Amino acid sequence: MTLLPRPSSTPAKPSKGTKLVNAIMDQDHTNQLRTCHPESRVLDHLERGWWLPETVLNLFDGHVLSRGDAPAMTDPQNLSDIAGISPGSLTWCELDARIDDIAATLHAHGVGPGHVVAVLLPNSIALAATYLALWRLGAIAAPMPASYRRHELSRIVESSEAVAVVTATRLHDRAPHEEALTLIGVAPSLRCVFTFGPTQDNAGVPLDGASSTADDINAVRKAYSQLDRTVNDCITICWTSGTEAAPKGVPRCHADWLAIGRAVQDGLRADSDSIILGPFPMVNMAGFATSLLPWLLSGAHLVQHHPLDIAVFLNQVQRHHVTHASMPPTVLSMLLQNPNLLSTFDLSSLHTVGSGGAPLPPGVVRDWQNDLGIEVLNFFGSNEGVCLLGAACDTPDPMIRAEYLPNYGATTRTWVTSVAERTSVRLVDLTTGEVVTRVGGRGELRLKGPTVFAGYLAGTAEKGPFDDDGYLCSGDVFELCGESGEYLKFVDRSKEIIIRGGMNIAPAEIEGLLLEHPHVSDIAIVGYDDAVLGEKCCAVVVPMPEASVSLDALVEFLRAKDIASFKLPERLVTVEELPRNPVGKLQRRDLRVHIAQNL
Repeated sequence: MTLLPRPSSTPAKPSKGTKLVNAIMDQDHTNQLRTCHPESRVLDHLERGWWLPETVLNLFDGHVLSRGDAPAMTDPQNLSDIAGISPGSLTWCELDARIDDIAATLHAHGVGPGHVVAVLLPNSIALAATYLALWRLGAIAAPMPASYRRHELSRIVESSEAVAVVTATRLHDRAPHEEALTLIGVAPSLRCVFTFGPTQDNAGVPLDGASSTADDINAVRKAYSQLDRTVNDCITICWTSGTEAAPKGVPRCHADWLAIGRAVQDGLRADSDSIILGPFPMVNMAGFATSLLPWLLSGAHLVQHHPLDIAVFLNQVQRHHVTHASMPPTVLSMLLQNPNLLSTFDLSSLHTVGSGGAPLPPGVVRDWQNDLGIEVLNFFGSNEGVCLLGAACDTPDPMIRAEYLPNYGATTRTWVTSVAERTSVRLVDLTTGEVVTRVGGRGELRLKGPTVFAGYLAGTAEKGPFDDDGYLCSGDVFELCGESGEYLKFVDRSKEIIIRGGMNIAPAEIEGLLLEHPHVSDIAIVGYDDAVLGEKCCAVVVPMPEASVSLDALVEFLRAKDIASFKLPERLVTVEELPRNPVGKLQRRDLRVHIAQNL
């Protein structure tokens, strides 16, 4: 690793000449940064102070200058078991140098401004450094869960026209770089595969194990220092599964992410002395909002973790004296049910835990606060821009905080996060189209404000997510609660997405694949409740005449398609006919009831 003095970063300029990122996804864009929001919105948000004229890179560079020798990031100690990568810990200056090393290699192989690069890595220094290296080059990261396989990777590469993939040579028993290499020549845009991990028989371009020369570093610094950056420059395209079979691309710029990060940071209140433990994969809203962004905003020490291993997680809390962490609701519940496990580790340093992705059991939040002295924040978010925060300073009663989220549209309350007063919220009755104003009424959550994205990547969604008034339609149904409507209570999802252990599964994707099975006449993939993971997938199958179908056969058929393991069905129900309404729409709610009654 070559350590050289680097020119200080300058604040970004307000955006100029913007276009929606999904309107310029051609390959003739070298040296052109892509932007997300219309110029009018950017100027409005900057003038109101909803966005600030700084980028993610400005924040990072500031910590390098002011906290260079302080610990910045630490790998999980089981990283070598996961990916064959030796775990390490870096200071801010060391991480800065690592980023430039990676950027120099990417730059030397043609990655530059406006290029999309797909990234498939576990939580690690390598993952964070790759993001920052890409952003220094003006490139766009298209992150995806490490559990994704060739099937999902090929769709994302093609949808985003990615020019390269950054991945590992080993993830458990897989070789994801080999899966990526098979796409070169198949996906027209893909030109190169970069790798971390063991290099034996590696046909990709290694990003670790070798240091760049002074000339390499100077060349890449010259290239990225000449970029005319704005807060509206696109830096990520995250992916969300909804009712469509294919993933939908969610472009995000510097200002988007920092608005979300500040909303969460207002509740977390991390500072430069904090140690943050992040177990959610840093590929979308959950991982970015609960770990990467608070780390950048506070200058804290970020300890990486994923996939979730409870013993490793608790050991990290004890070993690193973690102060802030995040956990799924099921893990919060499980730990309370295992007092012997909790007592094995010293958790006295931990005082704040963020949780979300599923309703929080009120008794669990109460017991974490009263018995363990640890505050649980209630997060509710989406890649598109929903960002609600139930903080202890706003709602001291843990039972209320678990069950209800703040209604940013309420006029009788103020909230700790400044994004509340900048976000317009309404509930809309999906039957009548009217705005819900009566306490106890239910409707779809709709909102607009500085955390809301500009629109899906072209070609990845059948229709836009906004209503005629410009509000984001979340697909989530809430009930208006409290004495004067100051709270929102999650009721159900109007969309058909299944969430298994925090990972989104689009039923239409799995159904489309299984309809190719020779013994399947009709099929529905339906979620059913699970005490540990929240939901699992059940395949409801109408077999072909005189044919039989087994769960093992369906699973093996899907495995041959190289899909992620978390999407595989774990129950099978055979029926003579699927319930449909008069226009042929599948009645999934009827199937869910039938499955629940027969568990």
